[in-house]
Amino acid sequence: MKYLDVNQFDERDEEIADALISLGMSRNAAKMLVYLQNVDEASSHELEKGTGLHQPEVSIAAKNLKERGWINMREVPKTGKGRPYNMFSLKISFSEIIDQLEKKQEKAVDEVRSRIELLKKI
Repeated sequence: MKYLDVNQFDERDEEIADALISLGMSRNAAKMLVYLQNVDEASSHELEKGTGLHQPEVSIAAKNLKERGWINMREVPKTGKGRPYNMFSLKISFSEIIDQLEKKQEKAVDEVRSRIELLKKI
């Protein structure tokens, strides 16, 4: 039997993920991001075990986070036979990601205020 030491989400991680979700991030992307901020690098398998996500959910979240420029993904050949596997890490710091989310929310608030001002003039 193979032993795999994998970090597991705790209550604080769940709170951080919930905060990211409240800002409009998908649940799967939020969980993956929180997991990656706690480790230097993680395999797809570690992400699945540590976050409780299934393989397709990890793949979709990874695609989303990679498109945003937030994570690195590298393919690692498997020793012997078998398909290569992916390793993931943060491309930018978690605080930079939060700054980007904050700017996006501020822009959304400004747009809402602008619409409200327009309505007041009618």
